[in-house]
Amino acid sequence: MFSFFKRKKAAPDTPAPNELAPAPATQIPEPAPAPAPAPILTPAAPPVLAEADLFIEETAERPTTEAEKKKSWMTRLKAGLSKTSSNLSLLFVGARIDEDLYEELESALLMSDAGMDATQFLLDALRRKVKEDKLLDAAAVKAALKVLMIEMLAPLQKPLELGRHEPLVMMIAGVNGAGKTTTIGKLAKHMQRSDQSVLLAAGDTFRAAAREQLMVWGQRNNVTVISQASGDPAAVAFDAVQSGKARGVDVVMVDTAGRLPTQLHLMEELKKIKRVIGKGMDGAPHETLLVIDGNTGQNALAQVKAFDDALQLTGLVITKLDGTAKGGVLAAIARTRPVPVYFIGVGEKLDDLQPFDAEEFVEALLG
Repeated sequence: MFSFFKRKKAAPDTPAPNELAPAPATQIPEPAPAPAPAPILTPAAPPVLAEADLFIEETAERPTTEAEKKKSWMTRLKAGLSKTSSNLSLLFVGARIDEDLYEELESALLMSDAGMDATQFLLDALRRKVKEDKLLDAAAVKAALKVLMIEMLAPLQKPLELGRHEPLVMMIAGVNGAGKTTTIGKLAKHMQRSDQSVLLAAGDTFRAAAREQLMVWGQRNNVTVISQASGDPAAVAFDAVQSGKARGVDVVMVDTAGRLPTQLHLMEELKKIKRVIGKGMDGAPHETLLVIDGNTGQNALAQVKAFDDALQLTGLVITKLDGTAKGGVLAAIARTRPVPVYFIGVGEKLDDLQPFDAEEFVEALLG
């Protein structure tokens, strides 16, 4: 079920050197930091963390065929979006096609945090469709709304393309509590399933728990983690890129500390991290992702705008859509700031994070 678009991997130009000797990171001067060996910390005994702090592995037997995987995912997606969909799908049960229906639909879309722009766009388009096609029953109107919503969300659907750089460097940002570190663990595990070697950089040097989360995950899954306590996050990111290049790693993922867009000094720090990554490898980071908590609704749109202005985002990961009544925020993003949505999450388990598919999403939303 979980898949990436992968390019054929070329043979590495440089053989991986021997294990790097631990060495403290140094402050990266600008504009020309010198490559230096990076400390690689893999604790002998991982700290005890709650499973939910990483992600919960499935203990039940996983679906084996593609059809079973698709059915399992759609079941979880519909369950996860049930609070958002309940207000929308029930409108069309035995409804008459009149002004009251449009008003109720407007209220339901706004309550789902679709936003005024997307809501007005959908209502205007639906009115035209009903008139032009002479739709007379609620089922036909609902089907027309599905088509319109799929067309609106389709520009957000884009696969994450692996293998186009060696390594592919990904920088991950987000506000506190969005599930950023957990998402990195899930993404890295999925990439391993796609035969990609992964190296992680614990760029959140201020929060010990974030470093520990990545270290624990890295030890359990044989993934190297570049980490320094209280170090410069830009230095950690630079060292990780250099190590990834030397080792011939497929993917380097750089975690960053959570921050609010209003914390201007921390947003400037993010820009610095991105610049320093570019000095470690021309054109990097190749992917700059923002992790968003789906429960935040319209605040998520504000986050997309702020982080996109600062970092020029290439993609989004929307987590925690399960249990929220605000899943309509994807429509607001599509109309206002259409940054591709690479993945959506509807639970804590590994397979509860899947590539975004506009048709699947609308089907789960409207039934």
